[in-house]
Amino acid sequence: MNIVVCDYESHAAPILAILNDAIVHTTALFDYEPRSPETMVEWFRAKKARQYPVLGAVSEHGELVGFATYGTFRAWPAYKYTIEHSVYVQRDHRRKGVARELMTHLVAAAEQQSYHVMVAGIDATNAASIALHEQVGFKHAGVIHHAGFKFGRWLDLAFYELRLRTPESPVDG
Repeated sequence: MNIVVCDYESHAAPILAILNDAIVHTTALFDYEPRSPETMVEWFRAKKARQYPVLGAVSEHGELVGFATYGTFRAWPAYKYTIEHSVYVQRDHRRKGVARELMTHLVAAAEQQSYHVMVAGIDATNAASIALHEQVGFKHAGVIHHAGFKFGRWLDLAFYELRLRTPESPVDG
């Protein structure tokens, strides 16, 4: 498996397929409707504009089997050193170390960009994702109970945080 920087032309369709599978079949995304191919144009544009990486895991057969990225945690300026990330793996490739490999590279990218805290919002019943995040060093930071409603039930949103070594010299403003 190779970790690559994803681009729209090569990776939009497989990323969309992974996202839509998660929307339709899991509570990893608190979303109801699959996204259209057109949404990927803006998604990639926004990632590029903010220099947020989109990393992909490519199998030995050249297939994108997972991806990870991060983005704004909250829009106010004092949150500039905090990001919220996402990691998704194609159904047939879960529990094979793909997400862990993606997370390792994503954390390194966040440190290179001088972020200080990486946040994960996880369905509190998603034991596999929680275990992955704990293995990578994330700590439980709290739960918002009944934060979402999907598949006929309330979903609790657990927050996990990873404090990074950067930035060396944070500044206000």
